[in-house]
Amino acid sequence: MNEHDLSVAIENVLVARNLRQMRVAQAALQPGYYLRAARLLQAAATRESALILIGTGFPVVDTFETDGPVGAIALYEALAALGYRPMLVCAAPLAAALAPDFTVLELTAGDLDSACAEAREALAELQPAAIVSIERPGLGADGRYYNMRGEDISARCGIFDPFLELASCPTIAIGDGGNEIGMGNIASAISALDIRVSVTTCDELLVADVSNWGAYGLIAFLGLWRRRDLLGAISPTAILDYLSLRGSVDGVTRENTPTEDGLDAGEGLAVLAELRALTGFAQH
Repeated sequence: MNEHDLSVAIENVLVARNLRQMRVAQAALQPGYYLRAARLLQAAATRESALILIGTGFPVVDTFETDGPVGAIALYEALAALGYRPMLVCAAPLAAALAPDFTVLELTAGDLDSACAEAREALAELQPAAIVSIERPGLGADGRYYNMRGEDISARCGIFDPFLELASCPTIAIGDGGNEIGMGNIASAISALDIRVSVTTCDELLVADVSNWGAYGLIAFLGLWRRRDLLGAISPTAILDYLSLRGSVDGVTRENTPTEDGLDAGEGLAVLAELRALTGFAQH
């Protein structure tokens, strides 16, 4: 199949379970969005040691959820293997949990004005070639952040939206519910969903049943183009265990378990197997 058809196949796999009505979001997007987003990252590689910012981290009670960081770590390691210079961008307490093992930029601003200043300074200094947001809370129409339960979580979020809004480089966002950065691209189309929809936009919005899995869709193309089985190197079990030891919780159950959105690691492994089969690195 050609690359566009492959992208559509990947897009269908990633919303096949339809856990939070992301087929509604998919219908509002022009098919081929995973291919287009991956091409943005591929183009960034023309810059030597291109810096890619990967924002992640969704607060749950007083810690962070596993959905987002798993995909961010997988993408970070894939990009590093290809010669990019990835950097994770997150707020406390996730930033401190990841800093010993990854290059991390911590979000510290407590209000939108300060966050805009923080983003301008960081963008000017770092000059990223692309920015990816994976399961980051997105500002609602009232300038606040809300979780899937409709609870106001603004005080614990950190603010990443200005990085995408002020960037001069391509921006990509991944979400699975409607309240994440990037969902502003299709806000009207998903307004009927049971969620406080984010109004923050991006260049390419990607949707998946679990945001972590959206990162796998990007990696599928990057590996295909370099003829490297990058998906085969991903171990959701190992990453979930790593995060769990550092205090993560499942965003659905709010329990400290090595699961993502109420699903055990086997679900993510099954998605990886499907994507590897589609890209020719494994047999059906």
